[in-house]
Amino acid sequence: MFTFAASRLRLVAASALLALASAPSTGAAQHPSRGPNIPQVARTADQFSTLLAAVNAAGLTETLVGRGPFTVFAPTDEAFNRLPNGTVADLLKPENREKLVTLLTYHVLPGRVTAAQARTVSSAETVAGQTVTLRDVDGELRVNNAVVRIADVPASNGLIHVIDRVLMPQAAPCDANSSARRGW
Repeated sequence: MFTFAASRLRLVAASALLALASAPSTGAAQHPSRGPNIPQVARTADQFSTLLAAVNAAGLTETLVGRGPFTVFAPTDEAFNRLPNGTVADLLKPENREKLVTLLTYHVLPGRVTAAQARTVSSAETVAGQTVTLRDVDGELRVNNAVVRIADVPASNGLIHVIDRVLMPQAAPCDANSSARRGW
């Protein structure tokens, strides 16, 4: 299991995810000698507009441009469309920013974790401080109930694994207002 100090990682992940949302396509944010960073790679894929908008709304843009390394399980726009109607709009409301930050950082592992490495462990701690389950099912890498559709997409500051579902963190035990429908 990959374990790290959750509070420090949350800070690092926040800056990493911030970069994902607001990094320019070209220019100073790119690591000139190492190629495009995570946000730049995500932008060119043209299937992460919902994820990028969520990262921006959560105020996490600066993070993903950072040095990293980070491993991002990136849900596609189609994955976000699988959520119950109104879920994304609800999460993007300013009063739900903390939930959005938790949701997004639950998709990030500190360090560069390849698909081959992920297959050798049963779980990993996310930047949100919660664990995800990792397993190989008939040759497909799964993260919780999501299938990794494209693995090991390189970026100068980490890796992206494209997934077909949005990962839902567990409810905080003391959160009396959590929504069982959404898993938190």
